[in-house]
Amino acid sequence: MTTPKIVLSIAGSDPSGGAGIQADLKTFTALGVYGAAALAGLTVQNTQGVRAARPVDPDFVAAQIHAVFDDLPVAATKLGMLSNAEVASAVADVLEARRDDAGLIVLDPVMIATSGDALLTDDAVEVVRTRLVPLADVVTPNVPEAAVLLGEAPVSDDNGLIRQARALVAAGARAVLAKGGHLTGAEMTDVYAHGDTFALLTGPRIDTRNTHGTGCTLSSAIAAVAARRGDTRATGVRLESVEEARDYLMRALNSGSTWRLSRTPDQGHGPVDHLVGRAEVGL
Repeated sequence: MTTPKIVLSIAGSDPSGGAGIQADLKTFTALGVYGAAALAGLTVQNTQGVRAARPVDPDFVAAQIHAVFDDLPVAATKLGMLSNAEVASAVADVLEARRDDAGLIVLDPVMIATSGDALLTDDAVEVVRTRLVPLADVVTPNVPEAAVLLGEAPVSDDNGLIRQARALVAAGARAVLAKGGHLTGAEMTDVYAHGDTFALLTGPRIDTRNTHGTGCTLSSAIAAVAARRGDTRATGVRLESVEEARDYLMRALNSGSTWRLSRTPDQGHGPVDHLVGRAEVGL
């Protein structure tokens, strides 16, 4: 009998398919794990931007998570858009009560969409900072999100990114992948900080408008790869898993870089090619 590794996404929905739950499930499939999902929010959005957003009832969000944990042995849980403080608190309540059932937790502190639209209310930020960050095995903020979590201005270079990644670890995160996509330059650098150590993950910056959902995709890839590789709460999310997940995102960005899915492809931001990884895992 074969049992695939199971990864749960708790996040919002993107009807255009490039971000949120839809991107997470595609990524899970591409990387060879079984995906489950609990919807925490609904959006009206496409590659051009977010038109509206609504939270799901907090009790209903919690009930979805309980239903998955009651039935499925989850190896990793990815947290994405949690809408507001009530939803974020409900998720924190379940995870605190059932921490062993969640496996590894990857927290993507989704606050702002690629289009610049806000996806998290101000009162929810404190819940993420004080209750969810300490529960997570790795937190994956981009430059603006790291600044919000620390109550600082956004950084402008790699040295600042290193400092903020280490500051988030000092503030209670087990590990941090601080993403440098908002910085400039031919090279793109992310910082993985864990304990007293850090690693710089660099690669060429891909010239493309198609970056919708990259944060969702990377965090779900980390959860999937860590689960498939056998990372546990005892080991934490190992650097090798982060590197493999990051490589998957780079290949997805490159493969989808010339896509013109939208009716107006020269506006907005198209998605990446989530299924680029299927051949590598024998699917």
